[in-house]
Order: sequence, then C-alpha cells, then structure tokens
Amino acid sequence: MPTAQEIYEQSLSGVYMPEHWAALAPLVDEINTLKRAKNAIILAHNYMTPDIFYGVADVVGDSLALAQKAAATDADIIVQAGVHFMAETSKLLCPDKTVLIPDLEAGCSLAASITADDVALIREKYPGAAVVTYVNTSAAVKAASDYCCTSGNALKIVESIPHEEIIFLPDAYLADFVAGKTAKTIRAWKGTCEVHERFTPADITKFRADFPGVVVLAHPECPPEVLAEVDYTGSTAQMQAYVERERPARVVLLTECSMSDNIAAANPDIEMVRTCQLCPHMKRITLPKILRSLKEGVHEVTIPDGVAVAARRAVQRMLELS
Repeated sequence: MPTAQEIYEQSLSGVYMPEHWAALAPLVDEINTLKRAKNAIILAHNYMTPDIFYGVADVVGDSLALAQKAAATDADIIVQAGVHFMAETSKLLCPDKTVLIPDLEAGCSLAASITADDVALIREKYPGAAVVTYVNTSAAVKAASDYCCTSGNALKIVESIPHEEIIFLPDAYLADFVAGKTAKTIRAWKGTCEVHERFTPADITKFRADFPGVVVLAHPECPPEVLAEVDYTGSTAQMQAYVERERPARVVLLTECSMSDNIAAANPDIEMVRTCQLCPHMKRITLPKILRSLKEGVHEVTIPDGVAVAARRAVQRMLELS
C-alpha cells in the first residue's frame, strides 16, 4: 500500500495544497495501517471527497459496483464510505461480515421519502404490477419489493422482467427517464434527490454561456426539463466512462460535485467545470470518522432476519439480471 505522500504525488497534488495534505496524511496512513491489521476493506462511493476516494478506499464506484464488490470480498470488516442504505446493501450481501457506517446520520432524501407501508399501499392500487425499487431505499422497502435497480441498470432491469406494468420507486425523475425509454407502463412514486432536483435548465444555459464548448452530462435523478438540455445522461459510472472515452476538453457534471474532483484528479488534461452541489449526507463521512469507525467498531449495521431475507432476494435478483 503506498504511503500518504506517495498517494499525494500520484493523484492529489492538483487537488490539495501541500499544507492541507500535511494535515490529512497522518489520518490516511493510520487508516491504511489499521485496515490491513483488521482485514478490513473500505468501499467508497463516487461522491466521497478525494482524500477518501484516493487515500483510503479499496473499492470505488457507483452503488452497483460497490454492491458487487461487497458480495465478492473476503474481508472480515466492511467500512462503507457512503450513506446508510449502501451500508445496508453491503450487509445484505455479506451477512456474516461486520459492516460499519462511520456516521449514522449519513442518510438520503430518497430513502426517507418512502416506507414499506407505502409500498404495500401502492401494491393494492396496482395489484398486477411488479415493484422495482431503486437501491436508494431502506432494507425494509427493498424487502417489500420484487427487484432492486440502480440508476445505471434501471432500464435493463425493467426490460428484463416479464411484467408489463411496473411500480418504480422512489425517484420520480429516474422513473420518468426509464418511462421514456420503454414501452412498459411505469407507475412512479414522487421521491426526489435533494441534490439533483436543484439543477435547472437555466443552470445549463449559464454554463454554456460562461464556458463555451462545455459538454454537459447529467444524472437521471435530475428533472426531465434538465435532461432535455444536456449532451448525455447516465449514472455516475456511466458519466465517468463517457469522460474517459470521449475525452471532452471541457465538461460539467450535473451531480454531486465531489465526483468532478475525483474525475479531475485522474484526468488533469480535462477541464472540469464545478457545480458546487454538495450532498450533506455524503459529506458526513470524513477521514476522522472512518478512523474512529475502524478503531472502535462504530457504527455496526444490523438488519432483522425477516427483513434481510426478503431484501436480499430483491438485491440478488438485480445482480443476476445485471
């Protein structure tokens, strides 16, 4: 494992001033030493800050990639550098491992927008429909569902199942995006992401005026009137792949802005226009909290057995279809 200084020189010298990194480096080195001693692995979502993403993470990516790696790891301990529903998903796929979330308050507006009781009620309204639930939900909501999906595979999941009527939960904008690409009937819930719902067509107009030639990429959790104005729509992994494949000279990502920092660190020749839309929940995860989580075993994620069995089935169906 490289030292903090080597990580800085390899990836982060264009992101942090030397004096800033000097304050972070001891934490990076201590975390990396401790996780080896405890046979721990750190899963970091694309929205983590670069010090976490490049400094201590063993696996990085979108929620699907993290779920797949969680299922395959031989580590004894998983530290989820992300939000609570991601830690629950790791626990579902690794029931015999210890899964830790560094901050219990790292939640999600989408996950908070729906309950298992809500799913039961909407099933009563559309009894012949299959329930496809975005992974940005609690384990209890997943347990009340038939299939899970991510933003990257939502359309594939919907198209792969036999039902012609789909209850799609909980993101209304992602549901609208999928509905525009399938002949199936989509019944949407009205949840939204508090980060992505902030973007407007006026933002895009301003970006194009202030940064001529900028390529605009957006996450499908953005409103449909925003997606209508962009150059490409995709999940975090798909947006990253687009940037690395197409190599636009100047690009803006309509998503959580730490992702732009992480792509910029790996692609210094590409100009990343920053949007400065921060997820307050993701930003609860910090190096000091990760270190405490490893040292003290906080906060362990548990799921009741009855909920876990049903929720695991929905997640595993997603992985099989993916």
